[in-house]
Amino acid sequence: MFSGLKEKVGEVLLPGDEFSAPNNDTISLSDPVKPERVVCGPGLRRSGDRVVVCKSGVLRHKHPNTFWIDSQQKRYVPAKGETVIGIVTVKSGDVFKVEFGGSEQASLSYLAFEGATKRNRPNVQVGDLVFAQFMIANKDMEPELVCVDSSGRANGMGVFGAGGLLFTVSLGLVRRLLAPHSDVLADLQQLFPCELVVGMNGRLWVRSSSVQRSLIVANLLQSCDTMTAPQRQQLFRRVAQGAL
Repeated sequence: MFSGLKEKVGEVLLPGDEFSAPNNDTISLSDPVKPERVVCGPGLRRSGDRVVVCKSGVLRHKHPNTFWIDSQQKRYVPAKGETVIGIVTVKSGDVFKVEFGGSEQASLSYLAFEGATKRNRPNVQVGDLVFAQFMIANKDMEPELVCVDSSGRANGMGVFGAGGLLFTVSLGLVRRLLAPHSDVLADLQQLFPCELVVGMNGRLWVRSSSVQRSLIVANLLQSCDTMTAPQRQQLFRRVAQGAL
């Protein structure tokens, strides 16, 4: 275990902070995970026998041995297997170009949809929203998206967005929303029932019973970034009373 790292969980760390790491004690997220090893997530990197913090934020820990930095970062770096909300920008032959908020656009084949064949092409137009998963995401290759899972099923992915509202939040809030038993999501659904699609790239799509309620939900979620749980619950109750 890293010397002093576990004791810092929950504290704010800054770029350049270092911790000792015995040889062969860490692995990257793409390596097979062994129970006795430590996984360095976003914001932490290995440098020789040291672990260095490379972005500011709060140190988090997940049992048994996963550590990462939780920050208010808004710039998204694609990772294989993550699901994102993208916007189709170009329709060229057999490939669509999708803007997802990264440094470059991703490609999406027309065959990367459930049931798609050369004769049965999906109805995808420029400007459409797609909920898709990264199949290829590394610094040496163009990012590639698919709208099917490993078994070839859509599993909720594909073109969507009719009648809803798209907006952006920090990547930290996205992780809180996608966490099991998310308190933010539970408070929201209790007061404002709505459909919500969450992309790992910081984009959220919401559709409620009216346009006004969709705007209220979007504003509430964007306000949650810097609020404590009591502050958030108080705000939700106050807005709900005014909306009734």
